[in-house]
Amino acid sequence: MAEASQVLVRYFASAAEAAGREEELLPAVATVGQLRTVLVEQYGEAMARVLASGSFLVDGVVSRDDARTVGARVDVLPPFAGG
Repeated sequence: MAEASQVLVRYFASAAEAAGREEELLPAVATVGQLRTVLVEQYGEAMARVLASGSFLVDGVVSRDDARTVGARVDVLPPFAGG
């Protein structure tokens, strides 16, 4: 499990492809917006494209709100087709 100074980030589908992994521990960040910045800086344009229309699952709640507080685990979800 992630320590308080870290966040477990899990990647799915195209987000996993962009990151080149399914999960990792990153230094803790306070908000979804800060996490978005870290991921784009770390993984570049491929991750930026995923995050442009993807979302985050924080504490079981899907969010695209950059102000949302991050907990110990965040799932990075690619855009989903269908409705």
